[in-house]
Amino acid sequence: MIFVLFEYPDGVETGPGPRVVYDLERERAHLGAAQVPGPALVWELGTETGLVADRHKASSALAVEVEPEAASGLLVRCDRVDFPPGGVAYRHDHPGPGIRRLLFGVLTIQSDDETHTYGAGDAWFEGAGYPVLATASESEPTAFVRVLLLPPVWAGRRTIRYLDPADEERPKLQRATVFLEEPIEL
Repeated sequence: MIFVLFEYPDGVETGPGPRVVYDLERERAHLGAAQVPGPALVWELGTETGLVADRHKASSALAVEVEPEAASGLLVRCDRVDFPPGGVAYRHDHPGPGIRRLLFGVLTIQSDDETHTYGAGDAWFEGAGYPVLATASESEPTAFVRVLLLPPVWAGRRTIRYLDPADEERPKLQRATVFLEEPIEL
């Protein structure tokens, strides 16, 4: 399956299907058919020929191949994670893959292999079970929005899994707001 994030600076109208539409101005998410008159993000899941987003109107895209557990369906979650200046998400992973897009601020993501620093408008992918350490800007608030593809057993549950059990007890400064969580069939 192909998992894609498109950005539409002038708005978008989508039909039904396995896609999440996020209204950047109103901070709302919709599954499937939606109409957003202003800047919007659209995450789609499908085959290369099955993607229906109006690509020629998109200003950017990030596409990755994913292998979700199609036999049991999927839970799609759209949420936003906010960090205060200097906030840290200690080394952790998630039970499903996701594409993130930084809304504002600066976020450094350190994995076992590499370190990337992202600015507003940048997007990145994290696979299921992919360990990362996330560190926000010391001088300004930082936030990203993401769509995760999760096994259905994660419905209503926090997905961050700290790799060092001691980090579970440390103070957490980041805050997640869930906009949408729905089962989808492929």
